[in-house]
Amino acid sequence: MPRWLPRAMVTALALYGCFRLGSWAFGQLIGLLINILIAFFLALAIEPAISRMAARGMRRGPATFLVFLGVLIAGVGFVLLLGSMLAGQIVDMVEEFPKYLDSVINWVNQTFHTELSRVEVQDSLIHSDWLQKYVQNSATGVLDVSTTVLGGLFRLLTIFLFSFYFAADGPRLRRALCSVLPPSRQAEVLRAWEIAVDKTGGYIYSRGLMALVSGAAHYILLVVLGVPYAPALAVWVGLVSQFIPTIGTYLAGALPMLIAFTVNPWYALWVLGFVVVYQQFENYVLQPKLTSRTVDIHPAVAFGSVIAGTALLGAVGALIAIPAVATLQAFLGAYVKRYDVTDDPRVHGGQRLRRGVPLLSRFRRAVRGGDGA
Repeated sequence: MPRWLPRAMVTALALYGCFRLGSWAFGQLIGLLINILIAFFLALAIEPAISRMAARGMRRGPATFLVFLGVLIAGVGFVLLLGSMLAGQIVDMVEEFPKYLDSVINWVNQTFHTELSRVEVQDSLIHSDWLQKYVQNSATGVLDVSTTVLGGLFRLLTIFLFSFYFAADGPRLRRALCSVLPPSRQAEVLRAWEIAVDKTGGYIYSRGLMALVSGAAHYILLVVLGVPYAPALAVWVGLVSQFIPTIGTYLAGALPMLIAFTVNPWYALWVLGFVVVYQQFENYVLQPKLTSRTVDIHPAVAFGSVIAGTALLGAVGALIAIPAVATLQAFLGAYVKRYDVTDDPRVHGGQRLRRGVPLLSRFRRAVRGGDGA
């Protein structure tokens, strides 16, 4: 046996053990790493507001606390307003459920010439097997729901703590990061950090403006139709449609349609048509103007980044995909050398003109030559 073989085997086994240990540790810490990533982007989003307050003489710690307090008050107020609206609306729908059921049964009897009654339908629903199984599963899943809620609250608290530290100690964190890098690399890191702050803050700013415009437009529609809880529904549509990528528009429009259906079924169709029309206006008119100076990326690139972020990190990846791609695009744009484009018709979608005899003239000559032969 060669002398180096035992040492190579021990080294290979040690490397394999380190790889397995690192994979296990990464699997255990993936949740914490995702929370830190969310906290970092949240800190980047509120960095411009904190920097402005610090430039006016306020310390970063109190400035960060005030910003977080404002975000917390707005979030809690929105949840309480939406919760009270949903609770009242659910109570009204439960009270009016017999009337809705009677209207549906009358329509079915008149259309299909049946003789259904509400009592028979209620008895069949109450004594059905799927309802009993659903109640049993709901009773056994109360503990799981409670555990999920507590875990979500703990995760939210973790994100807020890390984001608070990142925002309050931003300059110290940058100095600590630059202290382990040579001077030539420090400028690049600081430039990347500045671009990330601008793009993330610009993304939040543009989304906030579009949420305001969307909420105002839907509020006017709901007031005209006489749909109850119009302010809360307008805030719901504005926030959900802008800060939940790809499917946020459909989630935002479902709740106003449901509430409008309780008033008049035709109002739900009006709300659906308005949501579709406004979405087209937002995609082709409003969004390009608002995001041209903040997050200037192609819609196809934005859509692809959202899909890729969702595939990698789920809902978290969908939220941070666009500012991350915008930051990467702006950072690479500073180092990519560009050249002047030649004046070629193919650049504008045309075809290059061939030199020599035009095609029509050659075709005429060929036809004349055939006739003479």
